[in-house]
Amino acid sequence: MSLFDKTTSALQTSLNMRQLRHNITSSNIANAETPGYKAQKLDFEEALARSIDLDGLRGMSTTDENHYAVGGKTASVRPDIYANPEGAVNNDGNSVDLEKEMSALSENAILYKTALQLINKKMAALKYAASEGR
Repeated sequence: MSLFDKTTSALQTSLNMRQLRHNITSSNIANAETPGYKAQKLDFEEALARSIDLDGLRGMSTTDENHYAVGGKTASVRPDIYANPEGAVNNDGNSVDLEKEMSALSENAILYKTALQLINKKMAALKYAASEGR
């Protein structure tokens, strides 16, 4: 039995991936003037949703402790990092769209803070339960 549930594990993985997305987006912004630089993109939301089975379509349970659990393996989620195919290439071969990158950085920061707040609320609930509400 684990102290942390599937939601906590997914939030932890989400924080890790959002930190990675922040690093990639920051690198894109830093290289906006570098000739020949190809903007990178990271996608992990679909893989994360599959691993936690958000829609419940693949939900399975185990009946024996020796059975393998299905779903909930968010620690094994690997993001797809690739050259952004949506970026228009400038005359110097650079494909960074500074406005889009700044927007993506802001959105990612908001989502990171939201996930962090949710983890903090879950930890506060555990602390409350552990102290028996006192």
